[in-house]
Amino acid sequence: MTYPTFAINLLSLFLSYLLGSFPSGYLAGKLISNIDLREMGSGSTGATNVLRHVGKIPALIVFLIDVGKGIAAISIARAFQLDEIWQVAAGIASLSGHIWPIWLKGKGGKAVATGLGVFLGISYQVGLGSLAIFLIVLSISRIVSLASICAAISLPLLIHLTLQGNTSTPFILFSLIAMTLVLWRHRTNLIRLRKGTEPRIGKQS
Repeated sequence: MTYPTFAINLLSLFLSYLLGSFPSGYLAGKLISNIDLREMGSGSTGATNVLRHVGKIPALIVFLIDVGKGIAAISIARAFQLDEIWQVAAGIASLSGHIWPIWLKGKGGKAVATGLGVFLGISYQVGLGSLAIFLIVLSISRIVSLASICAAISLPLLIHLTLQGNTSTPFILFSLIAMTLVLWRHRTNLIRLRKGTEPRIGKQS
């Protein structure tokens, strides 16, 4: 690998991390309700915590921005004509930025919306499939965390069914990494789900 190519790869990762770390939820809390979402409810800066403590419209805007961050990361990698391994690295960088944003001392969201954006960028079929699973589980259970967990668990299978050939291997590995990150970020939710105390939509956390 030549130095210029390596520099472009690093630039792609840097830009993806910066995009992922854009604190949309935190800004919504501060600008609209003058609150620090890191000190409210789940402590997450994601759209669900925005919904519970700021409002529906701000939550929708934050969700769309966070999805856009993931799509943009993959789009940048492809604009630089990077191969699948580096596209995966860009996706991981974007998720890392969302979970551990430099602007918020490493305390961000749970990577669900940004992860959706990344997979929409990789394959819109995979992204829409995981979104459909999320919406189905949410409509039945009214529990956002359960819907997010189910959508994350479905990713490796959706990648396997959608992307065929050797080029799918890096994306399958990435889907496993993304699934693990989402499950880890929802570890306290998993405990509450097991106990039956996880809040449903319309109730405070």
